[in-house]
Amino acid sequence: MPTGQMVVARDFVVRRSELTVPGHSMKMMTKAAASSADQVMFDLEDACAVSQKVEARKTVIEALKTLDFKGKLRAFRPNNIRTRFFYRDLIDVVEAAGPFIDVVVIPKCEGPEDVLFVDRLLSQIEENMGFEIGRIKLEALIESANAVLHAEQIAKATPRLGGLIFGLVDFAGDIGAQELGAEQFFYYNYAKAKCITAARAAGLTVVDGVTLAVRDLEACRRDARMAARMGFDGKWAIHPAQVDVIHEAFTPTKEEVVKALHIIEAYEKADVQEGRGAIVIDDQMIDAAQLRVEWKRLAIARKTGLLAAIRKESQEKHE
Repeated sequence: MPTGQMVVARDFVVRRSELTVPGHSMKMMTKAAASSADQVMFDLEDACAVSQKVEARKTVIEALKTLDFKGKLRAFRPNNIRTRFFYRDLIDVVEAAGPFIDVVVIPKCEGPEDVLFVDRLLSQIEENMGFEIGRIKLEALIESANAVLHAEQIAKATPRLGGLIFGLVDFAGDIGAQELGAEQFFYYNYAKAKCITAARAAGLTVVDGVTLAVRDLEACRRDARMAARMGFDGKWAIHPAQVDVIHEAFTPTKEEVVKALHIIEAYEKADVQEGRGAIVIDDQMIDAAQLRVEWKRLAIARKTGLLAAIRKESQEKHE
């Protein structure tokens, strides 16, 4: 099958959950590294008090270099590029722990110039330290009216950018809104949809923001399901207890994976043997557009081990 029909992102990364924890707390970072999250993010920005920001750099460096992340994506968030903390955040942490960093999250990204600024400084650090240039990816937080309006330009600013994140709380504050709970998908539909569309047009992943009710797992489940239905790839978590609930919403069921395998196999057969680009399976029309959905399900199933388990079970049945 032509691979171009299957692509949903340049280098599709499974980001069902991003667990963010304060960069000054080794205890919390250790718990995050041991969690089931797909990505952990050590935060030097909002989660750190001003009095702790400088010292927290050392703690983040130690955590990145010493903790066992069990294959998770490792990220950290420096302070806003417009603050006095940012440049030393990036230089100190990346120079000391660059080989142990997969992603730098850019907070309060206002436009493509912010992404390019971080990209170029990061490239200079990599070159100076002898690191592979471009290996460390970027994610941009879309959390203001200006950022939403420039989401397309932000998403296409540099090949180093790997994803967008919708920052619910800061966005609500920026536009003067009050809703942070159950009705957020109504009030912020335009902003969320803009982020998803911009990310997809650029071949990026896109992640939804937090559920602030830390102990209300039903609220987290509700928000995660809505985000998945809307098209997000994952969701931010602010407590390890939220991770499994989020994964439930963004992970295909066994039945969905089996169906995806069947659809892709049938489509490939129809394409190669009959030259057809659209087929009907179980009274549903299937064409190349639907294959992207099924391919994404299989990518997630592969990451979680579900695909291997299904194939093993199928093989055992036929032996």
